Amino acid sequence: MIDRRKIFRTLERDIHGIVAGKGSVSDKLQRICDLLRKEVEHYDWVGFYLADPVKERNLVLGPFSGEPTEHTSIAFGQGICGQAADREETFVVQDVTAETNYLSCSSAVKSEIVVPVSKSGRIVGELDIDSHVFSPFQPDDREFLEKVAGLVAGIL
Repeated sequence: MIDRRKIFRTLERDIHGIVAGKGSVSDKLQRICDLLRKEVEHYDWVGFYLADPVKERNLVLGPFSGEPTEHTSIAFGQGICGQAADREETFVVQDVTAETNYLSCSSAVKSEIVVPVSKSGRIVGELDIDSHVFSPFQPDDREFLEKVAGLVAGIL
C-alpha cells in the first residue's frame, strides 16, 4: 500500500528546495507543477492561476502541467477556481458533474481541488489540480496542498 503521507512529506521538502533555489518565479512554478503531476498518481492537471496585475478580481493562467485549457482568464466567483479566490478558501470537488458553477476544461476531468495562495491578506494566486477519477482527494491532499500554497506565497 502506498504511504501517501510519506510521499507528501518528500514532495514538500522537494518543493521547499525549488522555492528556495535559483530560477525565475515562472520556472519555479513550472517545476512544482511538473513534479506534482509526475509524482502523485491522481493529479492529472496541475496549474497555477495568478492574480491579474491589470484587471482587479481576475485570475490569469500561469505555469501548468497537463493538457492545454481554454480557461486562461477567470473572474473571481466564476467556476470553482473563481469561487475559491472569491471566498479565499480551499474547494474540494469530488464530482465536478454535481457542480452547477463548474467550468469544464476537459470531459476527462472528474474531480478538482483548488487552493488559494494568499500573501499579506490578499489572494495572489491559486493552485488548481484536476483528476480524471471521482473522489480521489483525501484530507491529506488538502493539508499537503495548503502547505504548498504557503511555500509558493513566499515567491509571489
